Amino acid sequence: MCSDPLVRNVSDTALWAAEYRARENERQNPLFRDPFARRLAGARGEQIADALPKGRSQAWAWVTRTYLFDQFITEQVSQGAEMVVNLAAGLDARPYRMALPRELEWIEVDLPALLDYKDEILANEKPVCALERVRLDLADVPARRHLFDRLGRRRKKALVVTEGLLIYLTPDEAGSLARDLASSPGFARWVLDIVSPGLLKMLLKQWGASLDQAGAPLKFAPPEGPEFFRPFGWKPIEARPVMKTAARVKRAPLLLRLLAKLPEAKGPPGNRPWSAVCLLERGDRPNG
Repeated sequence: MCSDPLVRNVSDTALWAAEYRARENERQNPLFRDPFARRLAGARGEQIADALPKGRSQAWAWVTRTYLFDQFITEQVSQGAEMVVNLAAGLDARPYRMALPRELEWIEVDLPALLDYKDEILANEKPVCALERVRLDLADVPARRHLFDRLGRRRKKALVVTEGLLIYLTPDEAGSLARDLASSPGFARWVLDIVSPGLLKMLLKQWGASLDQAGAPLKFAPPEGPEFFRPFGWKPIEARPVMKTAARVKRAPLLLRLLAKLPEAKGPPGNRPWSAVCLLERGDRPNG
């Protein structure tokens, strides 16, 4: 075990993210409650977060991202979303920890081994809504298209969620996924997170070597921001910047809080260090 790399594969990033949620949950006034995160992260999640460069100091961005996803999901469910489809769900515990309608359908999609681990840890817990887990590698394009078609016909107003997924894809892979999602009639809206090329460069400097070794390199950072998805059938509705939100909720470091007071620059993010959680709506038929 001592010879294992720090991050062994992309699934280990779910342990890493769960560790940050656990630490937020243990604060006196957390942004959200996740009483399951500590068990899900386990000792390895804590080890990864402590050992990676700036592993502790960067927790604010991960926690703020989760907080923003919670906001969007709550709003969309209150506006009538009948189903949430969480792709690359990882160790997310929202169906257990959020106040959700009992009749809401929540679909988690991820790799078999990861969902088996999650099943084991949460075996004695009861979700607050109707939860279904689908064991699927999203890189299997025919299989995911079959799944999207099945789920898209089940409900007329489904919300797709991809937290922490897109950054591991190439632009071609992200576009293909977006096109497949837009082709499913019931997938009305999509919540995703996105980073700029400028921020990607910073992340690669910090964590690139560890993630490359795990076969999970960081790749996706379109210079046009959420407008990237428009040709694939998705219309950007709203983007909530992570840094400005983190400053507002007092999670960002002091220097970033000061920088966050500057007006948000207009236009595509380009080389500015920028990230946001975005809401997209299915629009025109995807190109191609």
